[in-house]
Amino acid sequence: MRILIYSYNYYPEPIGIAPLMTELAEGLVKRGHQVRVVTAMPNYPERRIYEGYRKKLYLTELKNGVQIQRSYVWIRPQPNLIDRVLLDASFAITSFLPALTGWRPDVILATSPSLPVCVPTALLGWLQGCPVVLNLQDILPEAAIHVGILKNQLLIKAFTALEKFAYRTATKISVIADGFVENLQAKNVEASKIVQIPNWVDVNFIRPLPTENNTFRAAHNLNDKFVILYSGNIALTQGLETVVKAASALRHIPDIAFVIVGEAKGLQRLQQECQNCGADNVLLLPFQPREKLPEMLAAADVGLVVQKKNVISFNMPSKIQVLLASGRALVASVPENGTAARAIKQSGGGVIVPPEDPNTLANAILDLYKHPEKVKTLGYNSRQYAVEQYAFDQALNHYESLFYTVTSDSPAIGSTIVSKQEV
Repeated sequence: MRILIYSYNYYPEPIGIAPLMTELAEGLVKRGHQVRVVTAMPNYPERRIYEGYRKKLYLTELKNGVQIQRSYVWIRPQPNLIDRVLLDASFAITSFLPALTGWRPDVILATSPSLPVCVPTALLGWLQGCPVVLNLQDILPEAAIHVGILKNQLLIKAFTALEKFAYRTATKISVIADGFVENLQAKNVEASKIVQIPNWVDVNFIRPLPTENNTFRAAHNLNDKFVILYSGNIALTQGLETVVKAASALRHIPDIAFVIVGEAKGLQRLQQECQNCGADNVLLLPFQPREKLPEMLAAADVGLVVQKKNVISFNMPSKIQVLLASGRALVASVPENGTAARAIKQSGGGVIVPPEDPNTLANAILDLYKHPEKVKTLGYNSRQYAVEQYAFDQALNHYESLFYTVTSDSPAIGSTIVSKQEV
């Protein structure tokens, strides 16, 4: 089968959707499919086009059997609302030519964000007579409105119209959590159009490793410490200031160390917060190369998931699957009624505390520090749940089945698509 993946983010970007789409594309190639990826010049999370890709309008690469067609996008290191709109619009416009000039796909998988990508993919599907599967990693513009990023009423109306267009023109909509299903059904999207396939993790790559003789610990003077790790995006929806304040409350215990790994701009903001709080037990580090990710995760005793109070309930950070696969206990400072809290509770691998409550977060960490057997039990549950629910081969089976279903190449395989209740 010829599969076109239309994704703004892709390799070599280290976090977010990029690793997921890269693994999916390369996994499909290994199963004998022909895969082409239409994507932007890599720029995330620095929001600056990577060295080697600058001053280029188009670039085609081949990596692990995947044809990668890149196009120029408007990007600014500190984007305002207009810059964000121009970014999405530029990708929708510049990406269409390479998408159209490549071989005709049997099926298109389009990821959102970016939402405006639904326009070129719908047009491409119509021109080339092939089905379009919309993969929702977030629900826009609702999420952006909820956290205060999108306030302009004209833009809200435009993006709401785009959202309706995306759902109407997609053959199927794949969502990553049950909260998404409920949201779409409330918007009158037919249940038959929605397929729930959770995001995955490569449980062979991300796996439990011992903390002893750990190179990450040794490199950062963390040996014999009880390490609390946050790694990921540092943005409006996270509220990492809560972690800094919790660390400050525990600074009288020299054995407890906090490590926050993220992009430089976010780290600069947190550095000021650390100084304001006297949190000298927080280590701020830039993103690590992907090949070092398993060792970094293994350096932690506890992994953190952090969201602000105003994060919309269906938000499901992909870091949850990664932390679970690493076999570490989780502490999640997230809304209790949200999808993230529900997933962690189901795993049996973590503790949920109210968001933006540094004292409760500090107390939860202190409790784990005092009860190492509880940490071990939570970590064991994490790994077991990740292997059972989030293994990559399982997700790959579901996507492959979905593609066969929408192309009618193998209708019988469609019966293996999981429903909301089965995931």
